[in-house]
Amino acid sequence: MVATIFTHEFDNGMVLIGQPMGGVQSAAFTILVPAGCCYDAPNRDGLATLTCEMMLRGSGARDSRTFITDLDNLGVERGESVGVSQASYSGGTLSDNLSSVLPIFADLIRNPHLPEDQLEAGRAVCLQELRSVEDEPSQKLMLELRRRHYPDPWGRSSHGDAAAISEMTISEVAAFHRQRYRPDGAIVAVAGKFDWPALCDSVEKLFGDWRGEKVENTLTAGEPATGTHIDFQSNQCHIGIAYPTIPYQHPDYFEAWAAVGVLSSGMSSRLFNEVREKRGLCYTVSAALHTQRERASVLCYAGTTAERAQETFDVTLAELNRLGDGVEQAELVRLKARIKSALIMQQESTAARSGSIARDWYHLGRVRSLEEIGQIIDALSADSINAFLSANRPSDFTFLTLGPEPLEVPVGIS
Repeated sequence: MVATIFTHEFDNGMVLIGQPMGGVQSAAFTILVPAGCCYDAPNRDGLATLTCEMMLRGSGARDSRTFITDLDNLGVERGESVGVSQASYSGGTLSDNLSSVLPIFADLIRNPHLPEDQLEAGRAVCLQELRSVEDEPSQKLMLELRRRHYPDPWGRSSHGDAAAISEMTISEVAAFHRQRYRPDGAIVAVAGKFDWPALCDSVEKLFGDWRGEKVENTLTAGEPATGTHIDFQSNQCHIGIAYPTIPYQHPDYFEAWAAVGVLSSGMSSRLFNEVREKRGLCYTVSAALHTQRERASVLCYAGTTAERAQETFDVTLAELNRLGDGVEQAELVRLKARIKSALIMQQESTAARSGSIARDWYHLGRVRSLEEIGQIIDALSADSINAFLSANRPSDFTFLTLGPEPLEVPVGIS
């Protein structure tokens, strides 16, 4: 039975999406707002994240303590994050509590206090998160790899810059909220147990009169950051490799995704077998397809000792190049089993599904049902994946290492 997907676009441009899920007693929601770090003001990297942090410090009739207490009393599991293009706010609760939870988040999005007397506390949280990245070399490497691979501002890290965060004023935070938190481009997605007409009425009352300041959305592409090595005195070396691929909206996306799955999904994947198991070169190695709306890349990571770093780099790169020669049917069979297990688990999670349908709408302007995704996966073949790889061999690599010494890139590799 194909799941029913409801959609409604309000006059102000906000879109509501709903997927009822049988057999559950919960409801989860995801709210996406076009307020990501790509919109940070010049020399104000981290402004989107500081704004998000300050929004949590009271909104509507609630101060920060009441906001947390009311959500706890309603049994809400919540989360918030800032990405490159969007800010995301999510929550899950018993379905009977949904009508009480949504007004709290409507106030959070629309009517935050942004208290000036808590700016220093909010700033301290952002700086602490930024310092935590410095204490995690693998995370620092991958964030820097994206800065070198994507044109600015799409390679930015939402963590921002310490000097810029230290100088931000509450006026700048308020201006960012006023300009970027607006209904056109906003998405509200709900999955679980709910009544669609009642949900539409509730969201209309909460967001229907929401209006936003008209601002320019066009972003100008700048140059990526430069450099292929970050000096870090340690016995370890962290290796990052990126190459471009196709984004989620492309018709061949699932071929690209499956190819990366053969490369790095599970302990039978190529990278795990060749780099870690057979040769014992590293303690971890992985690759993942990272997609934005207009661009995407495959991001690879390996962590190893400084003594074995060059060999780890060479073997990992060789596997990326070998992927262009194609995949085997047996590899695809194993991958499909893993994918179908993940789809089954997603059918049981309202939180996962609300996030998925919100992302689908953002990327596609429609929602793929789990049944449709299952049919796409079933239709994948070694021939279709190999045809994609033949036309899109891994190339145009971006390399970055973090460790005591830079590594040598083989001649002729780009």
